[in-house]
Amino acid sequence: MPSTDTSARALPTLHEFFAPGGILARSPLPYEHRPGQYEMAKAVERALAERRHLIVEAGTGTGKTLAYLLPALRTGQRVIVSTGTKALQDQLYFRDVPFLESLLGELRVCYMKGRANYLCRRKLYALRDQPVLSGLDEIDEYQQIAQWERITETGDRAELSALPETSALWHKLDARSEACLGSTCPDYRRCFITEMRRRAQEADLIIVNHHLFFADAAVREMAGAAPDAGILPDAAAVIFDEAHELEEAASQYFGRSLSNARVEDLARDTDVLLRGKAGSSQLPALALQLRERARLFFAALPVAGDGRHPFVERQEFLESSGDLYLAVTTTLKLLESELERLTDADEAPGLSARAESLRSDLQFMLESNVSNMVFWLERRGGGSKSGSNLPPKAAPRSAAPRTRGAGTTTFLQATPIDVSELLRELVFDRIPTVVLTSATLTVQGGFQHLRSRLGLTDSRELVVPSHFRYERQALLYLPRQMPDPRSEEFQSAAAATIERVLRITRGRAFCLFTSYAQMRALYDRLMPVLDFPLLLHGTAPRKALLEEFRSTPNAVLFGTASFWQGVDVQGEALSCVIIDRLPFAVPSDPVVQARMKAIEESGGRPFFDYQVPEAVLTLKQGFGRLIRSLEDRGVLVLLDPRITTQRYGQIFLQSLPPYRMTQSITDVGAFFAASGTNPA
Repeated sequence: MPSTDTSARALPTLHEFFAPGGILARSPLPYEHRPGQYEMAKAVERALAERRHLIVEAGTGTGKTLAYLLPALRTGQRVIVSTGTKALQDQLYFRDVPFLESLLGELRVCYMKGRANYLCRRKLYALRDQPVLSGLDEIDEYQQIAQWERITETGDRAELSALPETSALWHKLDARSEACLGSTCPDYRRCFITEMRRRAQEADLIIVNHHLFFADAAVREMAGAAPDAGILPDAAAVIFDEAHELEEAASQYFGRSLSNARVEDLARDTDVLLRGKAGSSQLPALALQLRERARLFFAALPVAGDGRHPFVERQEFLESSGDLYLAVTTTLKLLESELERLTDADEAPGLSARAESLRSDLQFMLESNVSNMVFWLERRGGGSKSGSNLPPKAAPRSAAPRTRGAGTTTFLQATPIDVSELLRELVFDRIPTVVLTSATLTVQGGFQHLRSRLGLTDSRELVVPSHFRYERQALLYLPRQMPDPRSEEFQSAAAATIERVLRITRGRAFCLFTSYAQMRALYDRLMPVLDFPLLLHGTAPRKALLEEFRSTPNAVLFGTASFWQGVDVQGEALSCVIIDRLPFAVPSDPVVQARMKAIEESGGRPFFDYQVPEAVLTLKQGFGRLIRSLEDRGVLVLLDPRITTQRYGQIFLQSLPPYRMTQSITDVGAFFAASGTNPA
């Protein structure tokens, strides 16, 4: 991305803003000078001025968002800030930027999400004129969205707080590019995507998330040097917050994904958008034929139950089921041709392009021999959740849409084994300044693992210790004589230990697990014996569970995956975090398996070069849920004895903050008695 100048404005220097007695000290916020925050701000400003890359691990409590926002705004050039989660994106735009504006005056800042977050007016009107709604729920949701469309300025579904997260209707109405008519759309000037892009062109600072950033990079890569090919405007610099998620996000967007749900979407949209159009008489029959042939094809895939499975037998599948594969590709080609013949339907070119994309992806999945790709299958929704459910770093998410509604969704996936070369070419070689920051980037105090995985060879480094006093605020409890977590005895021992700890803490805890099966089993064991309100991941939307946890005295939340990071609960409501085992990725996961094999073939040690560092970063994220302010106090519990019995355990201990450590349950009780937070 070339440098892009915007109109500079006079903003205070970093010293004027961050120094004791400065602008920040005189703000309404409770103020305590943070030397690490000022040090980070100076490092970011220097990197931006010298057009150098920078890696900063900023411990929790540093105040890193202000430490990079002010230097970015002071450049006088457009800067993109990319976050790992929408939660941080919301925090930046709705909390941090307004706070800065209260001190500095109006700022030109834009907030961009992926197209699927925005309403497409043309789709909304098409459904109104030709309603194809499933049941009373969709009718009610449609009426709600139609009323909101008249008053919203952004079209962002986040404004629809009453719309269920699992709404099947929203997917029929969102503005994703597959059905976009671009400038030929009759609603182009009123389009929410058009307006979002206009605001971005006028902004000094654009706040996005990693998924949108890499969607833009993928579009640019496919379009080559085509002008205006990207989603985002050019910028002089990019700041990646929550940079520990970069490899996973890049893997998602530079891979390929195909599902029966995606085929069904194309067939449904062909029916809905072209109904009644002249010359489209063959299309309903082709759409029906595509549905039937795709159903047979996906049913024949060698998927043994829910979960992720390697697809190493692609050649054998073609030999046994090549007729099903040929039937689907032939139908897609016929659908493309029929759509291209339509002259009275603005929607036809977009639908034809989608059919061609599906056919191309299907051919790639079954015929490609690209050496840097791992091919795998996944089935969701066919039964109870089980197996590994590690945070994204350990189990990269699919690039395909989530399952919508009832039924089973089957995916064919292709994921890059190594994204370092892609990131080097598309990010670090193209953008003058890239800043990577997070509270969890180092392993044993160094950035070697991050550099290796992301392909970053030339950059400055900075480690900013946390502003929190971990040795006084937190106690790490490693119970003695716990069995190996892979043994049959572990579950009963874990239940007994968790019960004992929770009785001391009077609930007020997160119990975090590496699998749904383990979480559910321990929840079932503890539910009859504990008097505290127990909340279970999966029984309600994540946001609703967090709100209930915050508002319910002595609550205990049992969670996996998404509760390991991006969750902020301050105060006594969260006084304990219990983790069942060291969060190693499951070696049988197809992506993990392929990456470990690649490391071994290059002469490395897969366990120590990949699995241990990834698990260290995940553990740091999980433990990071506990201490979120200078007033927080609490106990961290790890039930896995391998951290003290295995040689690699020292790598974990040397990578964690300086917690006070004990193996005595008596010390846990004494800690809470001394803090005065134990009501027992």
